[in-house]
Amino acid sequence: MFFGLVKGEAGQARRKAIRSVLIVEDEPLVAFDNEHVLEQAGYHVAATVEDYDHAVRVIEDDEVDLVIADIALHGDKTGIDVARHAHEKGLPVLFVTGACPVDAADMAVGCLSKPYLPRDLLAAIDVIEAKLQGVEPARLPAGLSLFGHAGEADAGC
Repeated sequence: MFFGLVKGEAGQARRKAIRSVLIVEDEPLVAFDNEHVLEQAGYHVAATVEDYDHAVRVIEDDEVDLVIADIALHGDKTGIDVARHAHEKGLPVLFVTGACPVDAADMAVGCLSKPYLPRDLLAAIDVIEAKLQGVEPARLPAGLSLFGHAGEADAGC
């Protein structure tokens, strides 16, 4: 049984910061795959949505620890708009997209390039989890650009 604890430095346990994830993706197969992978890994998927309005409703109404957002969405607004809203609410954002936005570091923790393997998505979340807890990750999974504090990138987009 899993109780939300992971083994930390020097054998000490630390509480997981990311338990509930919002998936914002307009491609149904990618959305389904992400949802399946995350649920199998023990994450709660708060919702899987394909547009800005639904994403904002979930951010406002549900307990979300991480937003995973594509850039292209259905409707007039984009994943960038979702990321700005999540950032204003203090939620970390991971972009999953073919082209990382130029200003991504201002509103997201990182950017995972499409296409990516399921293990790379899970590894990216582990890296974000470590960063949120103040631990520097040993290495980044393939395709992940991680941003530092104050908008400085740790790795290029």
